[in-house]
Amino acid sequence: MANRQSFRSRLVRDFVLNKYLYIMMLPVIAYYLIFHYAPMYGALIAFKDYSPMKGILGSNWVGLKHFQDFFGSYYFLRVLKNTVLISLYTLVFEFPAPILLALLINEVRKKKFKRVVQTVTYMPYFISLVVICGIITDFTNADGLINRLFMFLGYDGQAMLQKPELFRPIYVLSEIWQRIGWESIIYIAALMSIDLEQYEAARIDGASRIKQMLYVTLPGLLPTIMIMFILRMGNLLNVGFEKIILLYNPVTYETADVISSFVYRKGLLEFGWSYSSAVGLFNSVINLVLLITANAISRRVSQNSLW
Repeated sequence: MANRQSFRSRLVRDFVLNKYLYIMMLPVIAYYLIFHYAPMYGALIAFKDYSPMKGILGSNWVGLKHFQDFFGSYYFLRVLKNTVLISLYTLVFEFPAPILLALLINEVRKKKFKRVVQTVTYMPYFISLVVICGIITDFTNADGLINRLFMFLGYDGQAMLQKPELFRPIYVLSEIWQRIGWESIIYIAALMSIDLEQYEAARIDGASRIKQMLYVTLPGLLPTIMIMFILRMGNLLNVGFEKIILLYNPVTYETADVISSFVYRKGLLEFGWSYSSAVGLFNSVINLVLLITANAISRRVSQNSLW
């Protein structure tokens, strides 16, 4: 009882001392409650034969029927395979890219050149995704810039986005181009926190700039890298459906159709609300399992984790 009163008194005292900070937190808390937690109630329709006329509670309960239909359908293996492959390719090639860019920028001594490089690499992130996809479509058309370069080198031009085998490389390369500069900011900020005396000590010991990068810079970046990796694993299967939908077409469904685009088509275009909710819930559960697993492995291996 005494401990409970002591906790309450500390809480009240902390609120009085930091009342303005708590007030500033209210919009953020309200945002998450309204747009993240309240909609979770709608996940019930994954277990019901949802009808807008009957509402969520009034719709008939069907249990795991929609999950069983999805797991037994032709599309299950296709969308799961495409989602996993695109996510893994993005993780392998796009995730290290901003780390490498941050390391290279950190080695540049001319401040003007460094600012120019940062500005140029940041710009694609702030361009509308619709415009980005329009640029990609124009560049990869049969008479687009990329094909003109290939034809100049003696190769035949082709509509690249009509080739299923080219969709994944185009998607991953465009992700690197679009996100490398923006995502490098957090690593550049982490580099600024590394103690300069470590570099000085390494130079005194005769370490070259490459060895300083390997034995001072990278270890200093490791905690940030691991946290970002855990967060990325938690969204591994959340392939951006907006970009997929803007770039794919029925010809490339074989390699481009992912879980999120499949949910979009089934839920909004074919009005299969319960079925698409079941597929989306399956995707979210897998992401949660991946997040917990990655966090546990990171905590055991590197002592860095989210919790």
